[in-house]
Amino acid sequence: MNAARRAKAILFDPAAAWMDIKEESGDPAFVLSQYVAWLALVPAVFGFIGASVIGEVTSGGGIAHASIFNGLFGAIFGYVMTCGSVLVLGLVIDLVAPLFGGRRDFDSAFKLSVYSFTPVWLVGIFLLLPGLRFLTLAGFYGAYILWLGLPRLLQPRPRRTLDFTALIVIAAFALVYLTATAQRLVFGTPGL
Repeated sequence: MNAARRAKAILFDPAAAWMDIKEESGDPAFVLSQYVAWLALVPAVFGFIGASVIGEVTSGGGIAHASIFNGLFGAIFGYVMTCGSVLVLGLVIDLVAPLFGGRRDFDSAFKLSVYSFTPVWLVGIFLLLPGLRFLTLAGFYGAYILWLGLPRLLQPRPRRTLDFTALIVIAAFALVYLTATAQRLVFGTPGL
């Protein structure tokens, strides 16, 4: 699998991409090593550069830099937690699928979690400059991608798809928020 080609497909033609994804093997180790491992680098690397090299604007108008040590270990922490977050989200999706009339299938739930996180990882580019961090809100495009993929992969009852999508988005937001908060508290660097 070519991670860049898949990311482009999921961003620009998600309906067609989900049809291809549905037919693929959903081996979590393969998806984690061939897709997540590459895309999760985006917020880690750009967050490190933004926090340690470029810095953040302080309330007094000055610029504060995180130490290289804190920046590096914050980036590693964020990277590991990102990989763990998609795994946890996949488990949550798999566990709650029957509540929405969907089928339990961890491989499909994991693929749904991973590929709907694509915009979230790619907007990590905006962690480079403090004035652009608000653009990370574009990661919510992942909710639309998730909504398109959910009926194809887990087949919930049609009337429950929106509810299921909302629950997953809330769970994903909570995971991202907890990771970013922990990263900021421990290392003083912004997480995604």
